[in-house]
Amino acid sequence: MVKASTSRDDWIDAAYAAFLRDGLGAVRVEPLARALGATKGSFYWHFTDRAALVDEVVARWETEQTDAVITLAEAGGTPRERLEGLFAAVAAMRRDAAALLYVEAAAHGVGDAVVRVTRRRIDYLAGLLVELGQDPDEARRRSVVALATVLGIDQLRLVRLPDLADPALTATALAMVLA
Repeated sequence: MVKASTSRDDWIDAAYAAFLRDGLGAVRVEPLARALGATKGSFYWHFTDRAALVDEVVARWETEQTDAVITLAEAGGTPRERLEGLFAAVAAMRRDAAALLYVEAAAHGVGDAVVRVTRRRIDYLAGLLVELGQDPDEARRRSVVALATVLGIDQLRLVRLPDLADPALTATALAMVLA
């Protein structure tokens, strides 16, 4: 049954849910239309093409998994407290198939957006480390390693590695960045 009216936000919500569940490859017009009980015409009323919808999904990913985390970390007081808050927030996030975004980005035309978000993440962490007294170049290197560690852990979660359930991993990662 076709729904009377499917809004732009309905399309974005459905696409983002598909992305989190199965990666960017799941952001496809026909399956989303079926799931929404909408027509492809409804989709094209709101978006020029699939790439426009993918751009909206990546924008939401940035908002929910970067902006919100930085805002949460900024609620802390000292640079050390903000850094601890950042690590705790990142550790608590469920990223599921969104972990594939770094692998899928170029194939789906969002590589530039992923690079921009990655630079924001590295810059934010490096800024905290500089506030804690680290040399700016060393702070940047440590920030790159920290992000690479998170991405590696995300990939390992996809294969359900049991060692990742250890709650001390976050404290170990933080200690390594601060060492």
